[in-house]
Amino acid sequence: MKPRFNLPQSLSPLHEKEFRFFVTARFFLIMALRMVGTVVAYELFQITKSSFSIGLVGLSEFVPVFSLALYAGHIIDRSDKRKILLRGIFCYGLCIVALIVVTVPAVQQLFNKHLLEISFYAVIFGTGITRAFVGPTTNAIISQLVPRNILPLAANISSSTWLVASILGHASAGFFIAWFGVNTTFTIILVYAVTAAIVISFIKPKPIVAKNIDIGAWDSVKEGLQFVRSNKIMLGAISLDLFAVLFGGAVALIPEFANKILNVGPIGFGWLNAAIDIGSVIIIVTLTFFPMKKHQGYKLFFAVAGFGLCIITFGFSTNFWLSFFAMVMAGVFDGISVIVRGTVLQLTTPDEMRGRVGSVNSMFINSSNELGQFESGFTSRIMGTVPAVIFGGTMTLLVVIITWFKAPKLRKFEY
Repeated sequence: MKPRFNLPQSLSPLHEKEFRFFVTARFFLIMALRMVGTVVAYELFQITKSSFSIGLVGLSEFVPVFSLALYAGHIIDRSDKRKILLRGIFCYGLCIVALIVVTVPAVQQLFNKHLLEISFYAVIFGTGITRAFVGPTTNAIISQLVPRNILPLAANISSSTWLVASILGHASAGFFIAWFGVNTTFTIILVYAVTAAIVISFIKPKPIVAKNIDIGAWDSVKEGLQFVRSNKIMLGAISLDLFAVLFGGAVALIPEFANKILNVGPIGFGWLNAAIDIGSVIIIVTLTFFPMKKHQGYKLFFAVAGFGLCIITFGFSTNFWLSFFAMVMAGVFDGISVIVRGTVLQLTTPDEMRGRVGSVNSMFINSSNELGQFESGFTSRIMGTVPAVIFGGTMTLLVVIITWFKAPKLRKFEY
């Protein structure tokens, strides 16, 4: 029996019990993952005093995500998605335990600086392997938790949950580092991951919806790639986001900005990390209640251009509040892009291909965050921190201009 409480139409997916379990579990899982990224970046910068090492963290996660994404999609479409999530969270838990061990003071005294760096890279490589499977699965399982007529609303709620968890993960990581230290913070993160696993276990096993389970892995992968390639709207949206995030990702350099340019401690660092997500959740919640009615394609282009301008502003700023505001507005513009792309993905993907299409999206969009992190660290080493951020924002604007002329169907897209 469905619960007896009234909700606005935009929140109607929450009437579904298993969807409520899903968004609750996703909240704790994303909290854990975002805190891991924030704390690892902070600790590595304290050890190395170099943003390039943070860029290498991004590369360590990008390599397995990118390499395994297509095969992961094949497995997801032929498996119980609930079981994949449970196994993935368990593997994340093991990686967090490893980070707890590496940050024990007695253990750190036994390791030299280089060995500590390698340990962090190895653990993050492990999280990347797991993420290749878990990320697309969280998108693919939504269609099995709610009726299709409210699927776009469920996608918006899931995105909002992700962003709220990101905000709290980024910000609370800074607070916890200041209050409890790095090692205890990783222990708290482990509790979040265990909570996510417990809540996911309340969801019933899900049927496999693949039409041809005997198809080989390579043929299955080609089928998914061909579908994305033939969907010009989806391909255009993915490509635009890919290069915008790749060049516009200044997040990798926030530890250095916080420490050397803005002169703020771990709390200010945490809020700067959360700023993009704060802006994103503001716009996503707003658009959940007041959705875009038309011209979504044009709005996507202007949003990505606004994102690039905000990154340039952040690069020039030497004032904490201006930097924080620039990153919040970057999040607002990024949130518009998330909604348009997420809606395209959910509405145009057949159920039997959600794993593979989600993996292609993960391969080119989500992993671009890590590659962008490496790009930012690399360009920072060559150009310097401020020029690297300004360069990234400028390249984002260039990508928008090129895509504007190369993807006319995306400009005219409406739903």
